[in-house]
Amino acid sequence: MYLLSSEGLLSIYPEAALHMSVTLTKQTNAGLNLPSFEDLDESNLTSRDTSVVQAVMEEGLTVFTFDGLKRLLGLHQEKLSRIIDRLEEEGVVEKVPEGYRVTAKGNALIPRPLNSTQPPMPIVQSLLPRDVNLESIVSQLKGRWFGKLRWLGYSKNDEGVVLKWIAEEDGFQIDAKFSDNYLSIDAKIGETGEASEAVKAAHLLLGHVSRSYSVPRRRDHMVSPIAFYTVADFA
Repeated sequence: MYLLSSEGLLSIYPEAALHMSVTLTKQTNAGLNLPSFEDLDESNLTSRDTSVVQAVMEEGLTVFTFDGLKRLLGLHQEKLSRIIDRLEEEGVVEKVPEGYRVTAKGNALIPRPLNSTQPPMPIVQSLLPRDVNLESIVSQLKGRWFGKLRWLGYSKNDEGVVLKWIAEEDGFQIDAKFSDNYLSIDAKIGETGEASEAVKAAHLLLGHVSRSYSVPRRRDHMVSPIAFYTVADFA
């Protein structure tokens, strides 16, 4: 009796080896209860549906809102509503108190996109007072509109929280990252956007951040310093 290695089997019977590989993959996924690409093919999702989820993934959004996603993608409200309904029915996204989020099934099922976005432009880098409560500041900013900025959603990980707004008509997005009493505000500017407008919006947001912790203090209580640095040339 002769025994063939996997390399030998592949060279002599490539179809059989391929069939064996697919069979083993199916058995492994079934044993681990993981969704496969066949699950995606058998679902009712369209390529447009999956591209919407990929846009959320590309932004790294932990939670997003319907209106924010509509502005991000430029989709008609009724069309996006049908897409969200299908994604909910397939268990890819779910409703949460602050909006929507991609489920564990969605993260496993939808292939992650290649990051093709332009690098963000740093506008503000600021130390926050050591005695402020970051969670309180973030909670006061979540879901709010500031001037031209419309709320999109937020992402959260071990490094901190990133709050995201869109200025749809002016073609830019503002991301504010809070981490260890440090704030950075960046802008993503589209082809039709103007950097100067993004800088103005970032400083407007910084003003609201400052006011969120500017409460009366005792006369003998020293106020921690705050410093920020801006882009020199933005016109």
